[in-house]
Amino acid sequence: MNDSTAIDTATAIDAVPARRPWWRLPLMFGVPVLIVAVGLFFWLTSGRTVTTDNALIDAPVSSVAPEVTGRIVDVRVKENDVVKAGDLLFTIDPAPFRIAVLQAEAALATARVNYAQLEGQAAARGADIGSKQADVTANHAATALAHDNFDRQASLLKRGFTTRAAYDAAQAAYVKARQDELASSADITAARATAQAATAALGNGGGSVPPAVAAAMAQLERARLDLARTQVRAPMAGRITQTDRLELGNLAPQQLPLISIVADKGYWIEANFKETQLAKIRPGQRATVEIDAVPGRKFAAHVTSIGAGTGSQFSLLPAQNATGNWVKVTQRVPVRLVLDEQPDRPLVAGWSANVTVDVRQ
Repeated sequence: MNDSTAIDTATAIDAVPARRPWWRLPLMFGVPVLIVAVGLFFWLTSGRTVTTDNALIDAPVSSVAPEVTGRIVDVRVKENDVVKAGDLLFTIDPAPFRIAVLQAEAALATARVNYAQLEGQAAARGADIGSKQADVTANHAATALAHDNFDRQASLLKRGFTTRAAYDAAQAAYVKARQDELASSADITAARATAQAATAALGNGGGSVPPAVAAAMAQLERARLDLARTQVRAPMAGRITQTDRLELGNLAPQQLPLISIVADKGYWIEANFKETQLAKIRPGQRATVEIDAVPGRKFAAHVTSIGAGTGSQFSLLPAQNATGNWVKVTQRVPVRLVLDEQPDRPLVAGWSANVTVDVRQ
């Protein structure tokens, strides 16, 4: 009796169904709902932004080159120094240029003395013309008088009231007066030609700066400018870099960059987007920039311009697609962005960045 009762009790216990865990039902329905919600979120938010990690920080860079050739005698900066616009960077030996200034000053003084001499010669030629003109007038009057006397003697000779000697003397006097008049006319013509040459040598008739003096003044200004250029100054504020060639005693060739200055402001971001991402990018759109060297910070920015060509188009050896084994490669186009806020630390040109552009606008 006891054994059968125990068997019936065990059978009844096995017949009672096991209770299911309480979390199975929420999990069964919650996971599909969560998947649907996540999919719906990505579907609704897709296409709102475009992102690239092919972006670099860029900044204005000025390559400083001397405008005159000479030996470096003084260096005021070193690598990574911070300078302001107008600060002295280095000095080229000014001695040869001081000598050039002295030579130009002497040449200017000589040109002015020569011009004064030409003015004196022109004035003398003018006075000589006046004297020659008086001689012409006097000789013309003498010729007229001799002509009248000759006519009178000829008339008297015909009537027998004068001698042949008086007639010949009157004729000779007339011929002599005529020759003197012609000679004075030739003299005044020559004097006028000489005066014109003297006036031409003055340049513009002496009414403005003569060409010789103007040329000497220009040479002097050029010499002074070259002397001033021996002191090479910073064209903008920033940080000094690439100073390897800037050493005392080195020859500084004209127009050969010796150092560079990276500006301390005016940074921009050069983001290279795929050509397939450009359909919605427009200048003025807002963006977010994450700089690898500044983790945990997001900087607000905006698009300023879109490049006119791909990177490969402006490379040293552009790609040639007219080949039999051509493979299509997605090109990248540079997009320039500007930060809307000033970073709290100096940026470095060339730093990598991630750029996300909001294309909903």
